[in-house]
Amino acid sequence: MNLVEEVHMQMLNKFIRLAAALALAAATTALAQPTSIRVGWSISKTGPYAGGASITTLPAYVVWVKDVNAAGGIMVKSLGKKLPVEVVEYDDRSNSDEMIKAVERLATQDKVDFILPPWGTGFNLAVGPILNRYGYPHLAVTATTDKAPELAKRWKNSFWLLGTSTQGTHALVDVLARLRKEGKIGADIAMISVADQFGIELSTSGREAFKQAGFNLVFDKSYPLGTQDMQPILTEAQRSKADVFVAFSYPPDTFAITEQARLISYNPKVFYTAVGTAFPVFKAKFGAAVEGQMGIGGVDPSTQAYKDYLKRHAEANGGREPDRWANPVTYASLQMLQQAIERAGTLDRAAVIKQLHDGSFDTIVGKVQMKDGLRMDGWQVGQWQGGEYYGLEPAGKQGAKPVLFPKPEWRK
Repeated sequence: MNLVEEVHMQMLNKFIRLAAALALAAATTALAQPTSIRVGWSISKTGPYAGGASITTLPAYVVWVKDVNAAGGIMVKSLGKKLPVEVVEYDDRSNSDEMIKAVERLATQDKVDFILPPWGTGFNLAVGPILNRYGYPHLAVTATTDKAPELAKRWKNSFWLLGTSTQGTHALVDVLARLRKEGKIGADIAMISVADQFGIELSTSGREAFKQAGFNLVFDKSYPLGTQDMQPILTEAQRSKADVFVAFSYPPDTFAITEQARLISYNPKVFYTAVGTAFPVFKAKFGAAVEGQMGIGGVDPSTQAYKDYLKRHAEANGGREPDRWANPVTYASLQMLQQAIERAGTLDRAAVIKQLHDGSFDTIVGKVQMKDGLRMDGWQVGQWQGGEYYGLEPAGKQGAKPVLFPKPEWRK
């Protein structure tokens, strides 16, 4: 081989090695690029919290995943393409330790891109430090706590979408104060509350709010989580002869309270139960008897966005409708997450968290803009009227209904 041929051969070998290196780099890059957005959650599919989680939280997750994937996925500009959502799911069995283990696993072993929150105030408070440590956005929907402003400052990744305990009790006081001013009710209130984080916070806030507004708490008692025999405590409340009955209750309690109040013909002028009142299965169980019953939450069912969601929810969940409080807000929080990812143009969680802080989002519950990690304009008090659960308070919010008063007699 002469010198010229040898030089040509060396150049050819270099070219082949370079082409091979480039091909390997391209293949490695292609392999490294994600083919989906991995989203994980730990949810109460069994145990005492399953009733709430299976109506409020999980169905909204299911609809969102279906909607996103039906549209081809979420656009990630840095990758130049849409990515579908892939789900990693665990059942926490309504056990806080199980939930924490599952979320740790999602972050450290499954290494999902985003983690959606569990159901319930206590569980959201428990998972907060973990999501903060690993830098995941925490879209805390089913969490009503006065700690929210403080936690939003401590955990810059957290966003609290249902408001605080004080907001909820003050909204209820506003409704009651208007009725008292109109001469429709007296100043006496009978209150019961479930003895867990949710009930403790709301009853504590309620005592102060009622006192400040000049109401008299003539009966005040808590009951253990899981209690189903409500007749003794309801009979005591009935003996107080207060015009207003308030129960800061969880779903199983709300059903038991309503059923057993009917059995003993306890029907004060205002009858308020908390979580579960807005559930469609609540109306399905009690039918026309729910007319006039108040509770937490509410919706404006007149908007087209909500009507469309109602239809998609039923289609994705075996015909079941969403609740009229936190379920639509849960879906709205996921719309926010999707829009934040698209605006950030990346799956980098810090960039997505910044978008959640700074952005304004179009959702099925209207335009949402977080203020210091808090959403402040959600429905706090609702009431069943004519087969729908309307928002009453804030009274100035679009779609707010006037109070149906007095609560009609229990119907069979």
